[in-house]
Amino acid sequence: MFLPIRDDNPHTITPYVNYGLIAACALAFLWQLSLGEESGQAAVLAFGLIPGRLFGTITLESNPSSVPAILTIFTSMFLHGGWMHFLGNMLYLWIFGDNIEASLGHKRYLAFYLLCGVAAALGQSIAVPSSDIPMIGASGAIAGVLGAYLVLHPRSNIKVFVFLIFITTINVPAFIVLGFWFVGQLISSAAANPAAPGVAFMAHIGGFVFGAAMVVFFRQRFVQVFAPAQSRAFAVERRPYRRGSVPDAGRRDPPGPWG
Repeated sequence: MFLPIRDDNPHTITPYVNYGLIAACALAFLWQLSLGEESGQAAVLAFGLIPGRLFGTITLESNPSSVPAILTIFTSMFLHGGWMHFLGNMLYLWIFGDNIEASLGHKRYLAFYLLCGVAAALGQSIAVPSSDIPMIGASGAIAGVLGAYLVLHPRSNIKVFVFLIFITTINVPAFIVLGFWFVGQLISSAAANPAAPGVAFMAHIGGFVFGAAMVVFFRQRFVQVFAPAQSRAFAVERRPYRRGSVPDAGRRDPPGPWG
């Protein structure tokens, strides 16, 4: 089991926009939870992106709460399908979004994030233009942030949590972490039926490619492409994993002041 937990890039600005995006997604998710199962499904149909509705290739039952199809490209970015979907997306946005905001500036970062989401939505919709399955989640926009990070900070190290016999964190270069993630999306996309319910892999691919290609035009002039590493790659911090809280047998602590 492994999980990225942070990167080694220092904070150079306060990422207000990134915090705002996380807060907006959190509020939208809490709103979804408050609706209950039936009303929550209705909200997904009303505010999620349905490719067939976007392209006018299918006719759906009228829903008075539905927003115009073109706007669902944006509303769908803030909805999520469950706790794991939400927490996973927010973790990646928290780790990688702040440095991209610093590299682009607040306003450009917001525009860039939304455009990555648009590219992701179109990537999935073009793949299945007659689908009636709603697509929700910030994954596509966040994939664009990952693509941008790969271009700007490929040698930065991502501290990855590994749980085997030991609880271990390892510094892994971003180009390995993100390259592995992207290749996984390509393989999964080739094996999956895009018209079936499940993960929208084409949205991830579309957002990632757009972000990687366009970040050089959005970055501020002083921002370096392919920036150097900030720490040593593959440094390992290992802590043995013990069940319970009973000290090891035979282990003696140093004597205290009372003997």
